[in-house]
Amino acid sequence: MIAQKELLVFLIAAIAMSITPGPNMIYLISRSITQGKKAGITSLSGVVCGFLFHITMVAYGLTAVLIAVPFLFTTLKVSGALYLIYLAWQAIKPGNAGIFAVQNNLPEDRPVKLFTMGFLTNLLNPKMAVFYLSLFPQFIRPEAGHIVAQCFQLGSLQMLVSMLVNLTVILVAAKAAIWFSANPVWVRVQKWVMASVLVALAAKMMLTKAK
Repeated sequence: MIAQKELLVFLIAAIAMSITPGPNMIYLISRSITQGKKAGITSLSGVVCGFLFHITMVAYGLTAVLIAVPFLFTTLKVSGALYLIYLAWQAIKPGNAGIFAVQNNLPEDRPVKLFTMGFLTNLLNPKMAVFYLSLFPQFIRPEAGHIVAQCFQLGSLQMLVSMLVNLTVILVAAKAAIWFSANPVWVRVQKWVMASVLVALAAKMMLTKAK
């Protein structure tokens, strides 16, 4: 399985990814503010299932690439690094929507619809699949064991981190939105930290050699 040192680096990346506002977090905050914490948690369960779908697809896709067509590793590595740099730019570019760009006029929905909407919000976000595809190859080593098992090991860690971060956000959504609105400096710092982490990961990916 994956070495503890590698898992620690991945954990840092997963935390940075989780605290960055995106479609999932913005939807969960909007739903929590509009319909309450219970609705936010129900929506989060759908989002987590969306993560599981993306991880499953990427896991078996990476297995095919790394085992059946090893020479494609370089193409995957360069493409992934460029995508991470693109995400870094998206995090800091002027006019980028922040965590407060929530919808406060969402209608009240039943639990089944809340779960489905959370699932679809994540499922229909292609950036999640591309992000996994960009990040996983840096930590997977064919000689360390089954590639699919390693993918699910990384994915499970990322899902746990994301679930804890988003659960915290749901529980303090209203107060957090007010606090962040009054402290825009923190938002700018967070964006630059995230951008720095993404660029560092891109550099690490470019230096990663196929095993």
